[in-house]
Amino acid sequence: MKRVLTALVLIAAVLALVFFGKLWMLTLFAAIVAELAVYEYLQLAAVGAETHGAKLRIPFWWMVAATATAFVVTLPNFPVEDQLPVLSALTLVLFAWNAFRSPLIQILPDTAQGLFGLIYIAYPLTLIPLLWSKENGPTLVLFLMLSVWVGDTAALYVGRAFGKRKLAPRLSPGKTWAGSIASIAGSVLIALALAETANALTARGNMLLHISEPLWQTLVLAAILNIAAQVGDLLESSIKRGAGVKDSGTMLPGHGGILDRIDALLLAAPVLWYALLLKDYFGLGRF
Repeated sequence: MKRVLTALVLIAAVLALVFFGKLWMLTLFAAIVAELAVYEYLQLAAVGAETHGAKLRIPFWWMVAATATAFVVTLPNFPVEDQLPVLSALTLVLFAWNAFRSPLIQILPDTAQGLFGLIYIAYPLTLIPLLWSKENGPTLVLFLMLSVWVGDTAALYVGRAFGKRKLAPRLSPGKTWAGSIASIAGSVLIALALAETANALTARGNMLLHISEPLWQTLVLAAILNIAAQVGDLLESSIKRGAGVKDSGTMLPGHGGILDRIDALLLAAPVLWYALLLKDYFGLGRF
Protein backbone atom coordinates (compact mmCIF):
# COMPACT_ATOMS: atom_id res chain seq x y z
CA MET A 1 0.00 0.00 0.00
CA LYS A 2 2.87 2.39 0.80
CA ARG A 3 4.34 1.75 -2.65
CA VAL A 4 1.05 2.55 -4.40
CA LEU A 5 0.34 5.69 -2.35
CA THR A 6 3.87 7.02 -2.87
CA ALA A 7 3.62 6.38 -6.61
CA LEU A 8 0.24 8.14 -6.85
CA VAL A 9 1.52 11.22 -5.02
CA LEU A 10 4.62 11.45 -7.21
CA ILE A 11 2.66 10.94 -10.44
CA ALA A 12 0.11 13.58 -9.45
CA ALA A 13 2.88 16.07 -8.61
CA VAL A 14 4.66 15.50 -11.92
CA LEU A 15 1.47 15.76 -13.99
CA ALA A 16 0.45 18.97 -12.20
CA LEU A 17 3.83 20.52 -12.93
CA VAL A 18 3.87 19.37 -16.56
CA PHE A 19 0.44 20.77 -17.45
CA PHE A 20 -0.15 23.58 -14.98
CA GLY A 21 3.28 24.63 -13.76
CA LYS A 22 5.71 27.27 -14.97
CA LEU A 23 9.22 26.69 -16.27
CA TRP A 24 10.82 27.85 -13.02
CA MET A 25 8.60 25.45 -11.03
CA LEU A 26 9.59 22.47 -13.15
CA THR A 27 13.25 23.49 -12.98
CA LEU A 28 13.11 23.87 -9.21
CA PHE A 29 11.38 20.52 -8.75
CA ALA A 30 13.92 18.75 -10.97
CA ALA A 31 16.76 20.47 -9.12
CA ILE A 32 15.44 19.35 -5.72
CA VAL A 33 15.11 15.77 -6.97
CA ALA A 34 18.67 15.98 -8.32
CA GLU A 35 20.03 17.27 -5.01
CA LEU A 36 18.37 14.43 -3.10
CA ALA A 37 19.63 11.90 -5.64
CA VAL A 38 23.24 13.14 -5.50
CA TYR A 39 23.09 12.90 -1.71
CA GLU A 40 22.19 9.21 -2.09
CA TYR A 41 24.91 8.85 -4.70
CA LEU A 42 27.49 10.19 -2.28
CA GLN A 43 26.33 7.67 0.32
CA LEU A 44 26.60 4.82 -2.18
CA ALA A 45 30.01 5.95 -3.37
CA ALA A 46 31.26 6.23 0.22
CA VAL A 47 30.06 2.72 1.09
CA GLY A 48 31.62 1.37 -2.10
CA ALA A 49 34.94 3.00 -1.27
CA GLU A 50 34.91 1.60 2.26
CA THR A 51 34.47 -1.93 0.94
CA HIS A 52 37.83 -1.49 -0.81
CA GLY A 53 39.53 0.03 2.22
CA ALA A 54 39.39 3.63 0.98
CA LYS A 55 37.58 6.77 2.12
CA LEU A 56 35.65 8.91 -0.33
CA ARG A 57 36.41 12.61 -0.12
CA ILE A 58 33.95 14.27 -2.48
CA PRO A 59 32.94 17.41 -0.52
CA PHE A 60 29.19 17.61 0.02
CA TRP A 61 29.23 21.39 -0.48
CA TRP A 62 30.74 20.92 -3.95
CA MET A 63 28.17 18.33 -4.99
CA VAL A 64 25.28 20.55 -3.89
CA ALA A 65 26.70 23.70 -5.48
CA ALA A 66 27.68 21.95 -8.72
CA THR A 67 24.24 20.36 -9.09
CA ALA A 68 22.50 23.69 -8.51
CA THR A 69 24.82 25.41 -10.99
CA ALA A 70 24.05 22.78 -13.62
CA PHE A 71 20.41 23.83 -13.46
CA VAL A 72 21.10 27.57 -13.34
CA VAL A 73 23.06 27.51 -16.61
CA THR A 74 20.14 25.81 -18.42
CA LEU A 75 17.80 28.75 -17.71
CA PRO A 76 16.77 30.85 -20.73
CA ASN A 77 19.14 33.71 -19.81
CA PHE A 78 22.18 31.46 -20.31
CA PRO A 79 23.29 30.38 -23.81
CA VAL A 80 23.79 26.65 -24.37
CA GLU A 81 27.49 27.15 -25.08
CA ASP A 82 28.00 28.22 -21.43
CA GLN A 83 27.30 24.73 -20.11
CA LEU A 84 30.59 23.06 -21.05
CA PRO A 85 32.85 25.86 -19.69
CA VAL A 86 30.87 25.86 -16.43
CA LEU A 87 31.20 22.08 -16.16
CA SER A 88 34.94 22.36 -16.78
CA ALA A 89 35.29 25.08 -14.13
CA LEU A 90 33.38 23.00 -11.56
CA THR A 91 35.64 20.02 -12.29
CA LEU A 92 38.79 22.09 -11.86
CA VAL A 93 37.51 23.42 -8.52
CA LEU A 94 36.94 19.87 -7.29
CA PHE A 95 40.31 18.76 -8.65
CA ALA A 96 42.13 21.57 -6.84
CA TRP A 97 40.23 20.92 -3.59
CA ASN A 98 41.08 17.21 -3.65
CA ALA A 99 44.69 17.86 -4.64
CA PHE A 100 45.31 19.80 -1.43
CA ARG A 101 43.16 17.70 0.92
CA SER A 102 43.05 14.07 -0.27
CA PRO A 103 45.82 11.46 -0.08
CA LEU A 104 47.71 11.43 -3.37
CA ILE A 105 46.32 8.04 -4.35
CA GLN A 106 42.75 9.35 -3.87
CA ILE A 107 42.97 12.60 -5.85
CA LEU A 108 42.01 11.12 -9.21
CA PRO A 109 39.30 8.68 -7.94
CA ASP A 110 37.64 11.36 -5.79
CA THR A 111 37.61 13.91 -8.60
CA ALA A 112 36.41 11.39 -11.17
CA GLN A 113 33.57 10.13 -8.97
CA GLY A 114 32.43 13.67 -8.24
CA LEU A 115 32.34 14.57 -11.93
CA PHE A 116 30.60 11.31 -12.76
CA GLY A 117 27.87 12.01 -10.21
CA LEU A 118 27.27 15.40 -11.80
CA ILE A 119 27.03 13.98 -15.33
CA TYR A 120 25.10 10.88 -14.30
CA ILE A 121 22.44 12.60 -12.18
CA ALA A 122 22.34 16.37 -12.59
CA TYR A 123 22.76 16.65 -16.36
CA PRO A 124 19.92 14.23 -17.32
CA LEU A 125 17.50 15.98 -14.96
CA THR A 126 18.36 19.41 -16.38
CA LEU A 127 16.96 18.10 -19.66
CA ILE A 128 13.44 17.78 -18.22
CA PRO A 129 12.70 21.54 -18.18
CA LEU A 130 14.56 21.90 -21.50
CA LEU A 131 12.31 19.26 -23.06
CA TRP A 132 9.26 20.95 -21.54
CA SER A 133 10.28 24.22 -23.23
CA LYS A 134 10.29 22.66 -26.70
CA GLU A 135 7.42 22.62 -29.17
CA ASN A 136 4.70 20.32 -27.77
CA GLY A 137 6.87 20.24 -24.63
CA PRO A 138 4.27 19.11 -22.06
CA THR A 139 3.22 16.21 -24.31
CA LEU A 140 6.88 15.38 -24.90
CA VAL A 141 7.63 15.18 -21.17
CA LEU A 142 4.46 13.16 -20.56
CA PHE A 143 5.50 10.79 -23.36
CA LEU A 144 8.89 10.34 -21.70
CA MET A 145 7.41 9.70 -18.27
CA LEU A 146 4.75 7.29 -19.50
CA SER A 147 7.28 5.31 -21.54
CA VAL A 148 9.34 4.85 -18.38
CA TRP A 149 6.53 4.35 -15.86
CA VAL A 150 4.35 1.94 -17.86
CA GLY A 151 7.35 -0.03 -19.08
CA ASP A 152 8.61 -0.44 -15.52
CA THR A 153 5.18 -1.55 -14.28
CA ALA A 154 4.74 -4.06 -17.10
CA ALA A 155 8.20 -5.51 -16.44
CA LEU A 156 7.46 -5.86 -12.73
CA TYR A 157 4.19 -7.78 -13.01
CA VAL A 158 4.90 -9.84 -16.13
CA GLY A 159 8.38 -10.68 -14.89
CA ARG A 160 7.01 -11.89 -11.57
CA ALA A 161 4.32 -14.00 -13.21
CA PHE A 162 6.14 -15.47 -16.20
CA GLY A 163 9.81 -14.58 -15.92
CA LYS A 164 12.22 -17.50 -15.87
CA ARG A 165 15.26 -16.65 -17.94
CA LYS A 166 17.36 -13.96 -16.26
CA LEU A 167 18.19 -10.82 -18.20
CA ALA A 168 21.38 -9.73 -16.42
CA PRO A 169 21.80 -11.81 -13.24
CA ARG A 170 25.18 -10.29 -12.38
CA LEU A 171 23.65 -6.81 -12.17
CA SER A 172 20.04 -7.45 -11.19
CA PRO A 173 18.93 -11.02 -10.38
CA GLY A 174 15.24 -10.07 -10.48
CA LYS A 175 15.17 -8.87 -14.09
CA THR A 176 13.98 -11.39 -16.69
CA TRP A 177 13.69 -11.49 -20.47
CA ALA A 178 9.92 -11.88 -20.19
CA GLY A 179 9.71 -8.74 -18.10
CA SER A 180 11.99 -6.88 -20.50
CA ILE A 181 9.89 -7.76 -23.56
CA ALA A 182 6.70 -6.88 -21.70
CA SER A 183 8.27 -3.57 -20.73
CA ILE A 184 8.94 -2.65 -24.36
CA ALA A 185 5.42 -3.70 -25.33
CA GLY A 186 3.94 -1.64 -22.50
CA SER A 187 5.82 1.49 -23.56
CA VAL A 188 4.79 1.09 -27.19
CA LEU A 189 1.15 0.54 -26.26
CA ILE A 190 1.00 3.56 -23.97
CA ALA A 191 2.66 5.64 -26.70
CA LEU A 192 -0.03 4.47 -29.11
CA ALA A 193 -2.74 5.40 -26.61
CA LEU A 194 -1.15 8.81 -26.01
CA ALA A 195 -0.86 9.51 -29.75
CA GLU A 196 -4.47 8.52 -30.42
CA THR A 197 -5.68 10.63 -27.50
CA ALA A 198 -3.63 13.60 -28.72
CA ASN A 199 -5.02 13.25 -32.24
CA ALA A 200 -8.59 13.05 -30.94
CA LEU A 201 -8.14 16.16 -28.80
CA THR A 202 -6.42 18.07 -31.60
CA ALA A 203 -9.28 17.22 -33.98
CA ARG A 204 -11.63 18.92 -31.51
CA GLY A 205 -9.41 22.00 -31.25
CA ASN A 206 -8.01 21.06 -27.83
CA MET A 207 -4.22 21.47 -27.83
CA LEU A 208 -3.61 20.13 -24.33
CA LEU A 209 -1.93 17.13 -25.95
CA HIS A 210 -0.39 17.46 -29.38
CA ILE A 211 2.04 15.32 -31.41
CA SER A 212 3.21 16.46 -34.85
CA GLU A 213 5.33 13.47 -35.91
CA PRO A 214 3.98 10.39 -37.73
CA LEU A 215 2.70 7.59 -35.54
CA TRP A 216 5.47 5.17 -36.54
CA GLN A 217 8.10 7.60 -35.25
CA THR A 218 6.32 7.88 -31.91
CA LEU A 219 6.16 4.10 -31.51
CA VAL A 220 9.80 3.56 -32.52
CA LEU A 221 10.87 6.33 -30.16
CA ALA A 222 8.88 4.75 -27.31
CA ALA A 223 10.66 1.42 -27.85
CA ILE A 224 14.07 3.15 -27.91
CA LEU A 225 13.29 5.06 -24.72
CA ASN A 226 12.15 1.88 -23.02
CA ILE A 227 15.38 0.07 -23.87
CA ALA A 228 17.35 3.07 -22.58
CA ALA A 229 15.27 3.06 -19.39
CA GLN A 230 15.93 -0.64 -18.81
CA VAL A 231 19.66 -0.13 -19.31
CA GLY A 232 19.52 2.83 -16.90
CA ASP A 233 17.89 0.62 -14.29
CA LEU A 234 20.60 -2.01 -14.70
CA LEU A 235 23.38 0.57 -14.51
CA GLU A 236 22.10 1.89 -11.19
CA SER A 237 21.82 -1.69 -9.96
CA SER A 238 25.49 -2.18 -10.79
CA ILE A 239 26.38 0.75 -8.53
CA LYS A 240 24.29 -0.63 -5.67
CA ARG A 241 25.69 -4.14 -6.03
CA GLY A 242 29.19 -2.72 -6.08
CA ALA A 243 28.40 -0.96 -2.82
CA GLY A 244 26.71 -4.05 -1.39
CA VAL A 245 23.32 -2.41 -0.74
CA LYS A 246 19.78 -3.26 -1.88
CA ASP A 247 18.35 0.27 -2.17
CA SER A 248 19.93 3.66 -2.73
CA GLY A 249 18.09 5.06 0.29
CA THR A 250 14.84 5.13 2.24
CA MET A 251 13.35 8.52 1.28
CA LEU A 252 10.36 7.06 -0.59
CA PRO A 253 8.18 4.66 1.46
CA GLY A 254 7.80 1.38 -0.38
CA HIS A 255 10.17 2.42 -3.17
CA GLY A 256 13.57 2.79 -1.52
CA GLY A 257 15.53 5.87 -2.48
CA ILE A 258 15.13 8.74 -4.93
CA LEU A 259 17.86 7.28 -7.13
CA ASP A 260 15.96 3.98 -7.29
CA ARG A 261 12.94 5.79 -8.75
CA ILE A 262 14.73 7.91 -11.33
CA ASP A 263 17.44 5.48 -12.47
CA ALA A 264 15.60 4.65 -15.71
CA LEU A 265 14.90 8.32 -16.38
CA LEU A 266 18.59 9.19 -16.04
CA LEU A 267 19.34 7.39 -19.29
CA ALA A 268 15.98 7.74 -21.05
CA ALA A 269 15.95 11.56 -20.84
CA PRO A 270 19.34 12.05 -22.57
CA VAL A 271 18.44 9.43 -25.20
CA LEU A 272 15.22 11.34 -25.96
CA TRP A 273 17.21 14.58 -26.19
CA TYR A 274 19.72 13.00 -28.58
CA ALA A 275 16.90 11.47 -30.64
CA LEU A 276 15.30 14.89 -31.08
CA LEU A 277 18.65 16.33 -32.18
CA LEU A 278 18.98 13.53 -34.75
CA LYS A 279 15.43 14.12 -35.97
CA ASP A 280 16.27 17.78 -36.57
CA TYR A 281 19.56 16.90 -38.27
CA PHE A 282 17.99 14.42 -40.70
CA GLY A 283 14.88 16.54 -41.30
CA LEU A 284 12.45 14.08 -39.75
CA GLY A 285 10.37 16.85 -38.20
CA ARG A 286 9.49 17.78 -34.65
CA PHE A 287 7.84 15.60 -32.02
